[in-house]
Amino acid sequence: MEAENHTELSEFLLLGLSEDPELQPLLFGLFLSMYLVTVLGNLLIILVVSSDSHLHTPMYFFLSKLSFVDICFTTSIVPRMLVNIQVHNKGISYTGCLTQMYFIMILSGLDNFLLTVMAYDRYVAICHPLHYTVIMNPSLCMLLVLMSWFIVFWVALVHILLMIRLT
Repeated sequence: MEAENHTELSEFLLLGLSEDPELQPLLFGLFLSMYLVTVLGNLLIILVVSSDSHLHTPMYFFLSKLSFVDICFTTSIVPRMLVNIQVHNKGISYTGCLTQMYFIMILSGLDNFLLTVMAYDRYVAICHPLHYTVIMNPSLCMLLVLMSWFIVFWVALVHILLMIRLT
């Protein structure tokens, strides 16, 4: 085996949107306000769906799960970005980068799976309206959500394990 040149990285530098110090407070306020609106809006959806018994249908069940995933997705990205803007530190450790990528992969995959499941729910409601309640029963809805989590968890894990092996 030949000797190769290997460089160990312990940290990545994240280039931000702007290096201008006068623009940093504006960016911080903008992203913080968008983050708060996103989290509060999705929490409101979850609260309304869980509190109103008329909304305990498959469509709203999936919508509340999608809102939860969206809260987690934005929480996996925006707080780190806000910290980087505030402390003017653009570094992230290799482990931190892989961890953040893992959660981003899981949550973006879940977004896609849940939207697909919601599309299937609407397909059944439109094309088979008389069989809708039999087909889209609560156990199937829960199974579809759990299978989405299971598949995305393992796909993201495989991707991260393959990335760890890179030199």
